[in-house]
Amino acid sequence: MFQEDGSSSITSSPLQMLPMMSLSPSMTSPYPWLNELKPEERGLCLIHLLVTCANHVASGSLENANIALDQISHLASSEGDTMQRIASYFSEALADRILRTWPGVYKAFHSTRIPDLAEETLVRKMFFDFLLFTKVAFVISNQVIVEAMEGEKIVHVIDLNASEPAQWCALIRDLSARPEGPPHLRITGIHQQKEVLENMAHVLTEEAEKLDLPFQFNPIVTKLENLDFDKLRVKTGEALAISSILQLHTLLAPDSSINKSPSTPMNNGVNIHLQRVAHMNQSTLRELLEKDVLVNDYSPSNDSASSSNIESFLGALWGLSPKVMVVTEQDSDHNGKNLMERLSESLYFYAALFDCLESALPRVSVERLKMEKMLLGEEIKNIIACEGVERRERHEKLEKWRRRFESCGFTNVPLSYYGMLQANRLMQSCSNSGDGYRIREESGNVVICWQDRPLFSVSAWRIRR
Repeated sequence: MFQEDGSSSITSSPLQMLPMMSLSPSMTSPYPWLNELKPEERGLCLIHLLVTCANHVASGSLENANIALDQISHLASSEGDTMQRIASYFSEALADRILRTWPGVYKAFHSTRIPDLAEETLVRKMFFDFLLFTKVAFVISNQVIVEAMEGEKIVHVIDLNASEPAQWCALIRDLSARPEGPPHLRITGIHQQKEVLENMAHVLTEEAEKLDLPFQFNPIVTKLENLDFDKLRVKTGEALAISSILQLHTLLAPDSSINKSPSTPMNNGVNIHLQRVAHMNQSTLRELLEKDVLVNDYSPSNDSASSSNIESFLGALWGLSPKVMVVTEQDSDHNGKNLMERLSESLYFYAALFDCLESALPRVSVERLKMEKMLLGEEIKNIIACEGVERRERHEKLEKWRRRFESCGFTNVPLSYYGMLQANRLMQSCSNSGDGYRIREESGNVVICWQDRPLFSVSAWRIRR
């Protein structure tokens, strides 16, 4: 063990000796010391190896990075415990980053892959069905819209990612029950898949007819960054609401981004901070998360990518004069320019999500494996492996969004107590599956947590004239 004076005792375990061990494999056994690790040491060992590997990748020492990846492969598993699964996807992301340093090899390796947008949509639907995060965001967002539209006779809602009809079915029910009678409702849905919008139109039209609510659906098949604002057909006399669920961060890449080699110089302060993890004695990932050792003792660079894309987009939304805009975003700082900052932040963020999935679904669940691989794993890969315009998962904290919205002419609308009450009732109604969820108020906004870890924020905005 490490003594108070910093020395190491002769009885040090393999984990505590890890920093002093050679990365070179043995001639007889690949890495015999890995077999000596106790189960409770494995998670810390994987964190250390990921940090070591990322350090080598960032410094261009690819041979050592390859050895570290090989070691991780002996401990990690996409079907193991939370830390084993996390390590599988982070090691895959680091390997992908290495491969991108040879563009020809990378393009050849991926040349025959066909994106399956339908399967991706299905996996996102699973995330909505099995976890409460988006459900809570929908409840709070709808309450904001209902309150903003009180007394309005013509309501227009623009959904920047129209993939889940459940949110708008609930809004239709809420509006149809208004004491003053239902308004005429028009929803404009934006999505890159025509089939998704056709399903949305069918479900919502049926719901509106059932409740005798005047309804129109305006589909726009496009990627968000290619949106033609003229197609939104915002009309004089209608009250406009805008809903963005986990979309705006994809517009944060700067216009002039150049896809440089992803080898980025190390931030030495972050590296030293991360290396402390290897000397800790916590036995579970939950204890690691509670200690918060990776993120509380250093301040990530404030030099996140600035972008005229997002400023232009928000400026165009401001020009539509919405009564309210409700925004849900991941509440974590994954947009630093430094690889190690992004690794540190994203390790804890996704560890909490993987832990949440483990509480919701059994380890043998096919649905859980698909969500982790096709949704969360792909997000991890984008955060770690990509740079420039290819890096779309540029999640930022609520405070940064606040400054950005205010600089673009918006002012914050405090969320109501009733919206919070509804969200709490939803979590309580989900019995055991809701036990780890928390929501907390932050300056009139809501942060949705797993245990005490902030994961998603919901905020409301109106234009400032």
